Amino acid sequence: MKPEDFKSETAGRVILHPTGYHAFIPAPLPPLLTFDQDLVLNLSRADTALSELSGLGRVLPNPHLLIGPLVRREAVLSSQIEGTQSSLSELLLDEAKPTPAAKSPKTDDLHEVHNYVTALEYGVTRLNELPLSLRLMRELHGRLLAGARGEHATPGEFRRSQNWIGPAGSNLTNAPYVPPPVDEMTELLSNWERYLHVRDTVPELVQCAILHEQFEAIHPFLDGNGRLGRLLITLFLIERGRLSQPLLYLSDFVERHKSDYYDLLQRVRTHGEWIPWIRYFLAGVETTAKDAARRARQLLDMRESLLRETKGAKALVDQLLTNPYITIATAAKVMGVATPTATRLVRELEAKGLLRETTGKSWGKVYVASVVLASLEQRSTT
Repeated sequence: MKPEDFKSETAGRVILHPTGYHAFIPAPLPPLLTFDQDLVLNLSRADTALSELSGLGRVLPNPHLLIGPLVRREAVLSSQIEGTQSSLSELLLDEAKPTPAAKSPKTDDLHEVHNYVTALEYGVTRLNELPLSLRLMRELHGRLLAGARGEHATPGEFRRSQNWIGPAGSNLTNAPYVPPPVDEMTELLSNWERYLHVRDTVPELVQCAILHEQFEAIHPFLDGNGRLGRLLITLFLIERGRLSQPLLYLSDFVERHKSDYYDLLQRVRTHGEWIPWIRYFLAGVETTAKDAARRARQLLDMRESLLRETKGAKALVDQLLTNPYITIATAAKVMGVATPTATRLVRELEAKGLLRETTGKSWGKVYVASVVLASLEQRSTT
């Protein structure tokens, strides 16, 4: 890390560790901000889009049909930012198969994505019992890394050694960013948690942007900080009542603007430039909220169309919206019918082109509702 890159005295300070490397100690929260007209307008647009999405979540007849696939989409995209190669279709197919695939690098990737789903669903439920806090972040981290390749990174525990952020091959002396050493990290986390519980002093979306950046600057775990920091956004907005359902996820926006994401986070540390980062965050909220609302309406329209095509087979249609991959055994189970009845209906839908068999096998067949999968995999263009 180059100390000369860190030019702002208000952003924090660079220290020389006794062992010879430099590290950055971010200034305690909150930062001093000046709200210019552009930022106020950005905030207004993001607030409006978020409120509309939250309102839609309250009137959806069955929001859980949308939450499941959106959670999995987020899990894939957030994990891809960190380098995993799994796709949404691979995740959904893996969940639909009756038997797990043999262990391989691909299944390791899928395991990490499954863990993200588990952690997110756990966090949403746990908020009913425990406020968003360092304790909850540790619990989420434990589930995020359980049995995964990062399990060496002490799941559920804050780091007790130094880490760094940089491209492959980086080390403590040449990484672009080295977070605070453990002693300073502990006090910074306490300050972060105190700010997490502050209310009614700053707009909540601005507070969320600040909390996310500071969490990434502190980098309190040996692994999983990026994924956990993105989980924080959704959980914060749910806890504050800004989201009625867990329908907003920023990983798609971040992945499409990844270089800006990392550059703006770093500029907060090197130059104290909070406002450009907050503008980026607000643009992400606005874009993602609009996209989530559009996607929710699209899936609901698709549900009505499929109900007509299946003559009201509601349980089957709802299962296909949750996971467009399905076996005859699953179809029989969700509909509560015998296997021959489920087989007949699945083949009727296959003949209509609504389902497509994916394995080419005479047994263990897996079918996919291609139109549903295409809707889930569709990427935003803004």
